[in-house]
Order: sequence, then C-alpha cells, then structure tokens
Amino acid sequence: MTTITAPRVLTSGLRGSIRRDAAIVAVSTLVIAASAQIAVRLPFSPVPITGQTLAVLLAGAALGPTLAIASTSLYLALALAGLPVLAPAADGTHLTGGAVLGSPTLGYVVGFLLASLAVGALAERGLTRSVRGTVLAMVVGNGIIYALGLSWLHHTLGTSLVTTVTLGLTPFLVGDALKIAVAAGLLPSVWRLVR
Repeated sequence: MTTITAPRVLTSGLRGSIRRDAAIVAVSTLVIAASAQIAVRLPFSPVPITGQTLAVLLAGAALGPTLAIASTSLYLALALAGLPVLAPAADGTHLTGGAVLGSPTLGYVVGFLLASLAVGALAERGLTRSVRGTVLAMVVGNGIIYALGLSWLHHTLGTSLVTTVTLGLTPFLVGDALKIAVAAGLLPSVWRLVR
C-alpha cells in the first residue's frame, strides 16, 4: 500500500535534491532583493517603504523554515558582501560592505531571518492554508521584524521610544495591513489549487 503524504509547504513538491533546494533558495533570494528595489523614501525617516516584508513572509510560508532562513541568510550575506540588494538610498546609491552594519535599518533585515523562520514553522503546521491562519502567521512575522528593527533603530539613532515608533513603525502599519491582506488572499487560494 502506498501512502501519499500531503505537502507541508507550497514548495514541498519541488524539493528533493540539493540542486533543487539551492535553486529554490536562489530564486527566493532574488525575489527578496528585487522587492527591496521597489522603495519609497520617507523624508522624515531612514526606513523606506519596500516590498521586502511581503517577499520575506511569503518566502517563509512557501518554503518552510529551513529553506526560508537559508534564503534570508543568503540575502543578508549578499548585502554584507556589498552587492546592491538592499533598498537604494534617496540618491539611488546602495550601502556596501561594512556600511550595512552601521545602517539604522539593519535590525529590520536581521528580523527577516527570524520572521521567515517563524512563518515557515507556522506554515509547516498548516496555518497558511486558511485566511485566519495566514493573517496570524503574517502578524507574527511582522511583529518579529518590527521588534528587531525598532530595537536597532533606537540603538543607532539614540531617539526616544516615541520618536523611534514614529520613524520606524507608524508610517508602515497601513502598508503592512495591505500586504497581510494580499497574503491572506493569495496563500489559501494557492493551497486550494495545489489540492
């Protein structure tokens, strides 16, 4: 008797060899890097509005914890190596090498690692198969990104807690709610197609 196991995450059916897993990680990393280039600079904040959060959280949901953290780790490594994968500055330039470590937005990028891991783990438990579960997973992921991002922003800028929240959280809440709505509509629909 053959037992058919249900896929745990969306890419489960694509995986199986080191080469395939590496390709999935590479494509996911490229999507995250491309989403960083869609950036809107706010004149009052060093934190830009980008598509990265959505890309990172969808990577966690689609890849699962292991490949998602591999993808976000590769993304961070490319940024630290000086490749132009982070959101560009207002003048179109990119941070390179050591400058990344001093960036007030580094905490958000490090938050991508833990957020992708957490969302990936929740996806493996089936949370992203429903709208409610997807919303919960995305809120958890966003919370992790904000916790690390705001902590580092506060540390590097030396601003008060209220100012830090004004610079690094408040302007992004509506956009993140829209990203969560997109994910909540997209992921359960894709799962229905996979079935």
